[in-house]
Amino acid sequence: MYCCGVTVYDHCHLGHARSYMVWDVLRRYLQWCGYTVHYVQNFTDIDDKILNRARVEGATMQAVSDRYIAAYFQDIRRLNILDADDYPRVTEHIPAIHQLIQALEQKGYAYAVDGDVYYSVRQFAEYGKLSGRKLEQLQAGAGGRVVPDAPDQKKRDPFDFALWKSAKPGEPAWESPWGLGRPGWHIECSAMIRARLGETIDIHGGGGDLVFPHHENEIAQSEALTGQPLARYWLHNGMVTVNGEKMSKSLGNFTTIRDLLDGAWADYPQPVDPMAVRLFVLQGHYRKPLDFTKDAIAAAVSSWDTLKTGLLFGDHHGAALSAASIQSPPQVLSSENPWVERFRASMDDDLNTSGVLAVLFELAKGLQREGNRLVHEGEFQSNPEQLWQQWQTLFNLAQVLGLEANADSDTGTGALDEGAISDLIQQRQTARQQRDFATADDIRDQLAAVGVAVVDQPNGSVRWHWQ
Repeated sequence: MYCCGVTVYDHCHLGHARSYMVWDVLRRYLQWCGYTVHYVQNFTDIDDKILNRARVEGATMQAVSDRYIAAYFQDIRRLNILDADDYPRVTEHIPAIHQLIQALEQKGYAYAVDGDVYYSVRQFAEYGKLSGRKLEQLQAGAGGRVVPDAPDQKKRDPFDFALWKSAKPGEPAWESPWGLGRPGWHIECSAMIRARLGETIDIHGGGGDLVFPHHENEIAQSEALTGQPLARYWLHNGMVTVNGEKMSKSLGNFTTIRDLLDGAWADYPQPVDPMAVRLFVLQGHYRKPLDFTKDAIAAAVSSWDTLKTGLLFGDHHGAALSAASIQSPPQVLSSENPWVERFRASMDDDLNTSGVLAVLFELAKGLQREGNRLVHEGEFQSNPEQLWQQWQTLFNLAQVLGLEANADSDTGTGALDEGAISDLIQQRQTARQQRDFATADDIRDQLAAVGVAVVDQPNGSVRWHWQ
């Protein structure tokens, strides 16, 4: 499985978050199904944007790339996206790129002109099979962005694209059979896939904006040589908008992952739990557009609180479940588990994560109701063994989506352990007995601020639970 990675000249934005989260879930699900997955995601570390950033900062291309690769890992790991098995860099594959271009030349698919090398698009009869675009249709609308590369007098045909670019003054360059220069963008992924995974891979993923020309050109380069499919399956995630508009720096709505998580997004100026972001992204189908809005994020934060309560059910009510879990640990992932089967059916339906979340929320809300019954009535309504199975099912299925709640970092625990909570509740009881209701209310508010709900019982006792 190969996914086109980031060009490392800036911090990752919400579009990156969506794309890599989707492929993370696909990978997790395939592993859950029993597949061994070798997942490769590249870094583009030579590009005009990187060079421009280096000039502005008075730095080297490598220094800029290294810094933003480090930033990528900081941001993406906060979203619980697992590391790929391999992160090839373009600059590590210059010899492989040379070999691929030379092979294309030998077969008549590429030609050199004054230090540049171009791919002859019309030589590849199947060009356009991924995107559905025909050269005749493109020719009719030629001009603007439908032509893969800007007009170039060296080209034999306006649709030909660069495989190797001759060196420009002041830019990094590598020796090659055609003179000093650097690779074109499209050849890079073809070479890295070939070097790391072979001629044909199972799955190739990327953003919808890469279908044409990038992935179309990858196919042309790779399949012209091998006569075999480059990828058996192509998957593309939909684009991200912010308040209905395309995200761009010129519009002032360019939002990075770290800004959103740290509360620096102007539309939602408070820190957002990374799990709420994952939940928001997975609520929509991966191929559909996704619009980040203040209301949508706020709704996801609220929804995550519900799901988190279910995921922490066993942590909060472990004593009531311990006997059942010790005596008869059920096989929560068996084919006889109806939630597992519904989960699998939705995931097999082109990664229908919204259908999967319906299953998870059904489990979580059921557990939440039982937790409230335990607090208010002192006992569960359902069989504890059944509840333990439901909790473990929720826990395991949520992990496939990368949704995890940590009891130690749960907002409900705050800076208070259970002993401190008990002390505060006792202080509140004393205040109530002394009819100091202002103090009692202050203590209740203090507990509520860290996620502890206090329930006064008719007999004068008090129960509490995590909200």
